[in-house]
Amino acid sequence: MDRFITITLDTRGVSCTARLLDEAAPRTAAAVWDALPLSAPVFHGKYARNEIYGLYPPFADRDPGKENTTITPIPGDVCWFTFSGDDLGNPAYGYETEQEHRAATGIIDLAIFYGRNNLLINGDQGWVPGNVFGEITEGLAEMAAACQDVWMGGARGETLTFARA
Repeated sequence: MDRFITITLDTRGVSCTARLLDEAAPRTAAAVWDALPLSAPVFHGKYARNEIYGLYPPFADRDPGKENTTITPIPGDVCWFTFSGDDLGNPAYGYETEQEHRAATGIIDLAIFYGRNNLLINGDQGWVPGNVFGEITEGLAEMAAACQDVWMGGARGETLTFARA
């Protein structure tokens, strides 16, 4: 039986629905499902292009490792990335959370991709493959418009929430 989640830009009041890819990414889908709901400040991708994401403290008993990975996500992909705290420690990234806390605990990045021509490469680290664990099935066009507003209008004060549908 398919499992679905909602992904919401809370302040903008825009949501989409995604189907978990339990067959292609069972460990990642289970880790996210078991931790829901999750909410964090939203960021817009600098390198990948058409991406918004939230940075969450580790929430799974065990990191799922690599499964169903990509470096070229397509519109509607929902991805998981695991970073050590030092991976995103460069002040140029502009994150306002405590560096010491992140370095000690690590970071889970949950992202959605809303447009074409994405490439997961980071100038400091090279290729950054992500686990594709979901696909947006409803509301992609509305979410894409809201994501563009995050890009052009700013992310400050906006949160990205993942919840069971």
